[in-house]
Amino acid sequence: MAKTQTFTCSACGASHTRWSGRCDGCGEWNTIIQERPLSAGPAKKSLGGKRGQSIVLTDLSTEEAPPPRTLCGVEELDRVLGGGLVPASALLVGGDPGIGKSTLLLQAAARFARKGVKTIYVSGEEASAQVRMRARRLGLEESPVQLAAETNLRDILTTLEAEKPGLAIIDSIQTMWADNVDSAPGSVSQVRAAAHELTTFAKRHGVSIIMVGHVTKEGQIAGPRVVEHMVDTVLYFEGERGHQFRILRAVKNRFGPADEIGVFEMTGKGLAQVTNPSALFLSERGAPSPGSAVFAGIEGTRPVLVELQALVAPSPHSQPRRTVVGWDSGRLAMILAVLEARCGIPFAGLDVYLNVAGGLKISEPAADLAVAAALLSAREDTALPADTVVFGEISLSGALRPTPQTENRLKEAQKLGFTAAIAPAGGKTGTVAGLTLTRPSDLVGFVGETFGAG
Repeated sequence: MAKTQTFTCSACGASHTRWSGRCDGCGEWNTIIQERPLSAGPAKKSLGGKRGQSIVLTDLSTEEAPPPRTLCGVEELDRVLGGGLVPASALLVGGDPGIGKSTLLLQAAARFARKGVKTIYVSGEEASAQVRMRARRLGLEESPVQLAAETNLRDILTTLEAEKPGLAIIDSIQTMWADNVDSAPGSVSQVRAAAHELTTFAKRHGVSIIMVGHVTKEGQIAGPRVVEHMVDTVLYFEGERGHQFRILRAVKNRFGPADEIGVFEMTGKGLAQVTNPSALFLSERGAPSPGSAVFAGIEGTRPVLVELQALVAPSPHSQPRRTVVGWDSGRLAMILAVLEARCGIPFAGLDVYLNVAGGLKISEPAADLAVAAALLSAREDTALPADTVVFGEISLSGALRPTPQTENRLKEAQKLGFTAAIAPAGGKTGTVAGLTLTRPSDLVGFVGETFGAG
């Protein structure tokens, strides 16, 4: 069977089934040329010869105004969003069941609605009466938020197109089902299709859409990697059930800094923002005790002080235990190996437990020196001074590497009443009055200055 040939007028772009001397569309002569197909291959598996419309191209020097943002009034939420809500953006919020995702988003919906943003809250997991009950408990029953309980994606998109809201909240993406996909709701195919349709709708109609995603046992959003790359912003809602505060962390943000955090406290009337998280993380810290060290870290753009707790005890087993909560277990093994190889301090036959107080998860390497200080303090049964903060990265050679934003860490420590700091040499400290700074060059010098001979 012969391949279908396509002829196009180079003047007006009109398509013809055969060549002719004169274009019927614009009347020009000798402007019809034969077009090559866009792609080769089977007709049902390739684009074939049918052409689309030309897109508008711009250069890198083209200046565009930054997207307008809408502030909800909750500084912690606005911070994580990168300075407010961007129109026509798609956001994904994940977290453990019962952590407070629906509570946070209902409070955010009420805030945005009071700011004049038309807001629709679509619940696929709860009935409308349940959402109203939560709103009444939070004191939000008078907020101008429109509510719906639906899981049919076609009906939801039709309603959003007719209502034209500024913000739509979908709770949750795993409960949505598209009637053109032959699989059960919550499956990867359904989640992918629903997220794609909602994201495309947000871009075409200028509606900001926030989708709630369930988290698996491994801590990843269910349907991993099929949703995160589609949306503009991915937020994780973290926290321990035994603690009263929750952390909203941005792991992806096309409109602001990633790894930014917002801290909230769970109260009887919902989530209250915490403007000074360092004071909260250190609020339960009592008298100095062995195994405790205060780490001055950076989360996103803000400095955060947190207590690291270590316990070293003789092991009754042939294989000592290494238990870590809130930090990387592989990095703990590296710190223990460096302490033994470079400083001659063995941990063989000892169980080692490390905990980040308050449930905060730390990922930056600047916590290495604070972890080493907590481990040595627990091993030597010697308490560090209560007014001292520690931070710095440890290399495999035993050298201490400077950390970024040293000055911001020191200023945060000074603001909370700390009078001494231990940090690697080489970082820019600026002028921090009233703070005694100790700057060892390597791990051996740190052990000798802080714990004597070790």
